[in-house]
Amino acid sequence: MTQDPGFARRMWHQLEPVHAPFWYAPEVSAEAAALGYQVDTRWPAYFAWRAAPLGEASAELVAAAFYSFSPRMVAEHVPAAWTVAPAAKVLEARLRAVDRMYRAMLGGEVGGHGLAEAARLAREAAEAAGTAGRPLAAANAALPWPEEPHLLLWQAIGVLREHRGDGHVAALLTAELDPCEALVSLAAIGGAPRETFDSRGWTAQAWDAARDRLAARGLVNPDGTATEQGHRLRDTVERVTDDLAIAPWRAIGLEKAERLAELTTPLLVAALESGLLPAANTLGIGRVSTPVR
Repeated sequence: MTQDPGFARRMWHQLEPVHAPFWYAPEVSAEAAALGYQVDTRWPAYFAWRAAPLGEASAELVAAAFYSFSPRMVAEHVPAAWTVAPAAKVLEARLRAVDRMYRAMLGGEVGGHGLAEAARLAREAAEAAGTAGRPLAAANAALPWPEEPHLLLWQAIGVLREHRGDGHVAALLTAELDPCEALVSLAAIGGAPRETFDSRGWTAQAWDAARDRLAARGLVNPDGTATEQGHRLRDTVERVTDDLAIAPWRAIGLEKAERLAELTTPLLVAALESGLLPAANTLGIGRVSTPVR
């Protein structure tokens, strides 16, 4: 099955929810507040947490790498994030936040043998993920590996999710979908309600203009839903993303990949039962299979 690119999609569904509570957990917000970030919304800390592996990056670099966020929104938070805390301090706090989050979510399971084995397997897959042309994957792969298994697991999944996300950006570019069009086309196939994508900072005028461009290409109907051609294009984007994400799983083989899925299932259940993950999200989890970053 690891010769089938669709296996990469299955592994993303398995691992992404194990990693994603970080963006919502109160323990993470507490660490952000301790650094000095405003936490009345999650965005000031989000940009710092996710961009810190790039160093104290400019707004232009972060907007390019994150792709689907409005450059205006990025500029509201970057480079101001680095005046609150330098990237090195953010990375230190990020691991403290992961530690607190997983201890709250998993309790005594943090020290279990299964978690240690899962961490080793995830690291092996992450180290097999090529980073050429993948800036966020490369930046995360260059970080030192934590020793504690739960931290190692989170970081390894982070490399794998950014590896897939960087490949997804390449698929969007190949499909000639610009950042706002990527979101409009995902909403058009039912990836999430239109309002969910407001978190990416695009104005109503920018959204409507992107919808008009897609309509001119025959990809969306006047009501914003996808045409048959639009569905086909998004399906191609997802398939290309799968193609570009299969290498780590092909490298470690089916037995190890299946074992990783088995070992992380209790974490997946804990994450889903935590109540932290929103029902509708811009990744399309539970609706479509590939994230728009």
